[in-house]
Amino acid sequence: MLRPVATRGLPLLLILCVLAGCGDSGPSDEQRIRETLSSFEQAAAAHDYDALCDRILAPKLIDTLEQIGLPCETALQKGFEGLEDPRISVGVVKVSGDTATAQVRSSAAGQSPSEDTVDLVRVGDGWRIASLGGTGAG
Repeated sequence: MLRPVATRGLPLLLILCVLAGCGDSGPSDEQRIRETLSSFEQAAAAHDYDALCDRILAPKLIDTLEQIGLPCETALQKGFEGLEDPRISVGVVKVSGDTATAQVRSSAAGQSPSEDTVDLVRVGDGWRIASLGGTGAG
């Protein structure tokens, strides 16, 4: 014999679940990747090489720089010398496991715009830039 199911507590449970954020897994990988690229733009504009090296670039990319004898901050100072008003516009983002690519259009004062693919890797619960592009048309 079937017995009726009590539903009196169900609306309260749903309300509590919504208030507590049940099912909310936080920002998506794509959102986190876009945030990383936005942080890159801001740090590059501010010439904040510490932020770039400590929080935005992938450890493997930094290791590569250091293997050729350049501390990360020094390499970026040389690479971004004269960089003014950098802008990045992010297009298509593709995530595949712990790696991703983002199509970006970048520009800076006095420079021609460039369209590139930026490679990213998952580090912890965030994303870091693994390469600074150069594979797109530009």
